[in-house]
Amino acid sequence: MTGKHIEVFLVEGVPGGITTAEIVGWTGHVLFGPRSDLGDLLKRPEAQRNGVYLLLGDDDEALGGVRCYIGRTESFARRFADHKTKPSKEFFDRAVLVSAKDDALTEGHWGYLEARLVELARQAKRVDLSNIQTPQGRKLSEAQASDMEAFIGQLEVILPVLGVDAIKVRPAPDSPKAASVESPIFRLELKKSGVSALAQQVGDEFLVLEGSTVVASWDAVGTADRTRRAYDAYRAQHQKLVADGSIAVQGRVGTLTRDIPFRSPSAAGAVALGRSCNGRTSWVSDDGVSYGAWEDRGLGD
Repeated sequence: MTGKHIEVFLVEGVPGGITTAEIVGWTGHVLFGPRSDLGDLLKRPEAQRNGVYLLLGDDDEALGGVRCYIGRTESFARRFADHKTKPSKEFFDRAVLVSAKDDALTEGHWGYLEARLVELARQAKRVDLSNIQTPQGRKLSEAQASDMEAFIGQLEVILPVLGVDAIKVRPAPDSPKAASVESPIFRLELKKSGVSALAQQVGDEFLVLEGSTVVASWDAVGTADRTRRAYDAYRAQHQKLVADGSIAVQGRVGTLTRDIPFRSPSAAGAVALGRSCNGRTSWVSDDGVSYGAWEDRGLGD
């Protein structure tokens, strides 16, 4: 696995404020900021360039709890001035501006990138896209298209560092990117409840994979206060996943319509089983290795 040298600069010295991000040796530049700082964000020289942008806003009813719009412009400052008059863009509370140093890319490059980012966001199924129309990618030469795919590869690294997961897609098993995924596929089954789930640790996320089957509803009730609070949280999480379509319920079984990230294998197992779960022992690979044993690999006795 090749490391990445990412330079992140907090312009105001405050996490969550205006931030710039670059990868050493990369032609791209990312400018991030909250809507409350939009005026200052758009005064920066990077905002006078052309490029693509993402508008993001938290929304409890949206897929993954986030609504997103992806666009392209010849001037961020002018485009955002236009967005201020459109009710359809009122949802966002943070913005990401992607440009190139020295304005090195053409309108055709940015048209290609806009279309690919929309495609990746739809493939990732982590946000609700507010794009009404599907942008048509510009025709590039084979060499130019290859350059832009490399550009996208860097964006896929840098955006999650800024907390933006809109285009975060699990690598296909036969792709070169999959070689950097060390985790095997883990399985969790409870036949009497129709549960048959597959999951994989990818980076800092425990992903329960699309097509897995889980309980249709979360009905367990705790007695102690602490247990009851935990159960209420799992129930709410399960209900939200059903409400946003991430779990499609049919009879007594729910089927995942997308890869769903969890903070831990125990949380994933609890949502899948409809009860508390020790994920370190319950998720097991086809080789009989538990998640806990895999996680502790290389630590010695």
